[in-house]
Amino acid sequence: MKSVLTMATALALGATASMAETVRVYNWSDYIDEALLNKFQEETGIELIYDVFDSNEVLETKLLAGGSGYDVVVPSGTFLQRQITAGAFQKLDAAQLPNSANLWDLIQDRTSIYDPGNAYSINYMWGTTGIGVNTAKVAEVLGDDAPIDSLELIFNPENIEKLSACGVHILDAPSEIFPAALAYIGENPDAHDKETLAKAEPVLTAIAPHVTKFHSSEYINALANGDICVAFGWSGDILQARDRADEAENGVEIAYNAPTEGALMWFDQMAIPVDAPNPTGAHKFINFILDAQNMADASNYVYYANGNKASQPLLEEDVINDPAIYPSAAALEKLYITTPYEQKPQRQVTRMWTKIKSGT
Repeated sequence: MKSVLTMATALALGATASMAETVRVYNWSDYIDEALLNKFQEETGIELIYDVFDSNEVLETKLLAGGSGYDVVVPSGTFLQRQITAGAFQKLDAAQLPNSANLWDLIQDRTSIYDPGNAYSINYMWGTTGIGVNTAKVAEVLGDDAPIDSLELIFNPENIEKLSACGVHILDAPSEIFPAALAYIGENPDAHDKETLAKAEPVLTAIAPHVTKFHSSEYINALANGDICVAFGWSGDILQARDRADEAENGVEIAYNAPTEGALMWFDQMAIPVDAPNPTGAHKFINFILDAQNMADASNYVYYANGNKASQPLLEEDVINDPAIYPSAAALEKLYITTPYEQKPQRQVTRMWTKIKSGT
């Protein structure tokens, strides 16, 4: 995740025009070590075209319109479930995925909520959604006892109004922000009923004027460079920001915390579209990713936990032993999982989110 790939650029990565076989992958931005992409091509002789997106909504629009042209895509669990129901994916062929024996049963159990029997997908990465802070700037604004491990930091209007002076970014992801707002006020974060969802709106409306930007990727560099002091985002992104700041030796110290009130545990799943041009090549790419060393290399680069048990002995110490990446068993119990909204609550959430961001 340390170098940004652009949607417009297909990565030939040393491939030649004479290659007969091509695999097209559509993954999140800043989410893989490019050396692995080169390695796949060298080992298989398959040309890899790798594009990126930065929101589930962008991916879903392409998938549900049909004819996306991609062989492997990486939706998050809640979106995956809805897309499976819509017939967007083909079942995986276990015979073509011998490295699936490396998968972690604990994560398999949790992802089966979205994909029963894990028939359509394998876990690529997982993590939590929480709070990243520039410790010095937040302490300067709110004092040394600032609640950096609590949703109080984000959702208390008095706190975020003060923090707006040094900059606050929040994910442009209503399917994650609404549950967090509900958790903050003591409601079920996985609520789908109209009345409970409506309770999140005033919480978010009150803080929206003090949010510098709602965006799902820009906060990485903004936090690393000291341009903002708080980000509510994905664990690995914030840890990458911490890593970039350390490498730059720019004096920025970043901390990540999963909120004590509970944090969303999310899963990004590799799946094959039903109309994939090269499903055999797609299986080869997924099986390559499922190799223990390859998955370890991916996690060591992006600072996210993965669903591959066999990779764990190969992970760097600052990955496997960082509780912000691999939470303790007790911390895992406090993480919540959400399920996808049906059509009516989805429309309600989308309408409220548009209103909250626009301030109208």
